[in-house]
Amino acid sequence: MNAFQAFLLGIIQGLTEFLPVSSSGHLEIGHAFLNIKEENNLLFVLTVHVATVLSTIVVFRKDIIQLVKDLFKFEKNESTTYIFKLLFSSIPIIIVGLFFKEEIESFFTGNLFFVGCMLLFTACLLALSHFVKKNDGKITFFKALIIGIAQTIAVLPGISRSGSTIATGLLLGVKKEDVARFSFLMVLIPILGAAFMDIISGDLSTAKMETVPLIIGFVAAFISGLLACSWMIQVVKRGKLIYFAIYCSLIGLIAIFAA
Repeated sequence: MNAFQAFLLGIIQGLTEFLPVSSSGHLEIGHAFLNIKEENNLLFVLTVHVATVLSTIVVFRKDIIQLVKDLFKFEKNESTTYIFKLLFSSIPIIIVGLFFKEEIESFFTGNLFFVGCMLLFTACLLALSHFVKKNDGKITFFKALIIGIAQTIAVLPGISRSGSTIATGLLLGVKKEDVARFSFLMVLIPILGAAFMDIISGDLSTAKMETVPLIIGFVAAFISGLLACSWMIQVVKRGKLIYFAIYCSLIGLIAIFAA
């Protein structure tokens, strides 16, 4: 992978991690069209994911600081309940990550037909959420679990993580601002957890890649992630997800016909 390819893939990761269009699906398409056939790109994937996590932390720094402050009061309050909901929502993806890692990785083979079909699934989910009129409910533990299941399904390339979690929250009647905030904060746990597992497993010891592409990919993912995360919050508030449904449909069809 050269510096230009790393730059493009970094931007793709940063934008599509937060926009409801599937970062994994777009990275698979990007690898196919850029003719990147490196089998061991774990280090790069980990790097750009960490970059998007940092952009999430920057955007929600005030919320995170308040949650941490309230947590260390060691008493039951709104923040501790919210943190437990975030943890509760992570149970499904933690189970899948621990026991079905190889099965999930088997889907990341550059199969554009499969990616295209999953993008069409994302489009349908986003379109359904567009017709929900009542969104004034709160996130309960049950709803957090359902949103967590949606996040777990989104490990498949082509199914948008943010799209599936936000759309599921809206279909459950959760307030738009609340579901966007919950969706972006809940991703911190599995990504940081997966990064930690990759580090302690020793898988990175065999991962080799030049430093410059890694730095370029990281910076590109971080900056584009900052912009996309901030913009996506406003998009959800305004209920404009239908446009992303149209986009996912078009890209999905292109991927299917290009397969």
